[in-house]
Amino acid sequence: MKYLIILGDGMADEPIPRLGGRTPLQAARKPTIDRIAALGASGILDTVPEGFAPGSEIAHLSLLGYDVPSVFEGRGSLEAAGMGVEIGRGEMVMRCNLITVEQERIRNHSAGHISTAEAAELIDFLQRRLGGGDVRFHTGVSYRHLLTIRGGDKRLHTVGPHDVPDRPFAEVLPSAADAAAEPTARQLRELIFRSQELLADHPVNRARRAAGKQPATSIWPWSPGYRPRMQTLQERYAPIRNGSVISAVDLIRGIGVCAGLTPVEVEGATGLYDTNYEGKAEAALRALRDEDFVFLHIEASDEAGHEGDAELKVRTIEALDARVVRPIFEAVSAWECPVSLAILPDHPTPCLLRTHTAAPVPFTIWRSGCHPDMVGAYDEQSARRGRYGHLRGDAFIDLFIHGTE
Repeated sequence: MKYLIILGDGMADEPIPRLGGRTPLQAARKPTIDRIAALGASGILDTVPEGFAPGSEIAHLSLLGYDVPSVFEGRGSLEAAGMGVEIGRGEMVMRCNLITVEQERIRNHSAGHISTAEAAELIDFLQRRLGGGDVRFHTGVSYRHLLTIRGGDKRLHTVGPHDVPDRPFAEVLPSAADAAAEPTARQLRELIFRSQELLADHPVNRARRAAGKQPATSIWPWSPGYRPRMQTLQERYAPIRNGSVISAVDLIRGIGVCAGLTPVEVEGATGLYDTNYEGKAEAALRALRDEDFVFLHIEASDEAGHEGDAELKVRTIEALDARVVRPIFEAVSAWECPVSLAILPDHPTPCLLRTHTAAPVPFTIWRSGCHPDMVGAYDEQSARRGRYGHLRGDAFIDLFIHGTE
C-alpha cells in the first residue's frame, strides 16, 4: 500500500456573506476533490488539543498522531529542522517573522509577503547589527526566519503576529511566564525595539514604500523551544518504511524531518497562491512511486485566509483541485499498487477573522477498493455526515494507515 496525504493549509472556513453564506470550500468548483469524497469516506477531525493555540505546528503534529504535550518544543525548533539549522544543547530557538508595524500596530504578519531576497538582506543586516555572542538570526523563506539565543529560557508568553492583526504591538510583546525567564523576555523586547530603529529607513524598506509595498519594520520572535525529540513514522507504523515531505514552508519540512521524512525541493514553490502547483504534483507522484508515504502540503489557502480575501481563497482551492489533485488522482487510480489518499486541512483560517481557529476540520479518505459512504461532496458540513464521524488524537492517522475496509 502507498500512502499520500494532500493537505490544503487552512482551507476550512466559516460561512461568508459575500459568498452567499457559503464557505470557500462550498463555493469553489472542485470536481476531483468532490469525486474523491463521493468514492471514499469522510469525517471531521479535531487537530488542536485542549490548552494549545491552533497553529500549524500543533495541528500538523496532532493529525500525524503525535502526543503534542509530550513532543512539542516550539515552532522554531521544528522550522530549524526544516532549514538544517543545528540547535545546540541549552540553545533556545524561536520563529522570527519580519512584520509591518505602523502607527504602533501590527499591520501585516508577513511584511506584505516580502521576497526572500529582500528578507535575506534585512536578516543579514540585523545579524551584523544585533547578532553575535549568544544571539544569531537565521535566514529562512520570505517573512519566516529564526532567532537562536544560547542560554535562553523558553518559559515565555509569546504570540504569533498572524493571530493579532491590527493590535497595538506593545500589548503583545514577549513576557516571562516564570520570574527566572524575565532576562530572556527583556532581551527579546530590546531586540524588537532595536530592530524597529534599524529597519525604519533601510534601503530595502525605502524601495518597498516607493513601490507601494508594505515595509518590514520590525522583527517578531515567538514560539520558543529547544531541540525536539520525536519517534519517526517508520518507528510507529510498520507499513511505512520510507517517505517524503513536499512543502515550501520550513515548518512543515521540519515536522517531516522530525517524523523521518525526506524533504523534496520543488522549483517555484512559494507558499503563496502563485506556487508551482504542477511541480508539486509531479514531485509527489515521483516520490510515491519509490516510497511508502508522501506528505504533500499546499500553503496558499492559509495565506488567503490571513489576508481576509475570500475570493482568492476560493481560487486557491480551485487551483489545488485542478492542478494538484486531478493529475495525482488520475495517475494513482490506474496504478496496480493500491493507494490510500487523504485530503484535509490542518485547521480553519476563517477569512472574516484572518487567523486560525480550533474548530474540527473535514477530511476524506479514498483507498483502492474502498466502500464509499453517502457523502457526495467535500466541505465542512458534508464531512459531518461521513462514515468516520468525529475523530480525535491519533485516530485519523491510525485509520489512514491501517484502514477499516
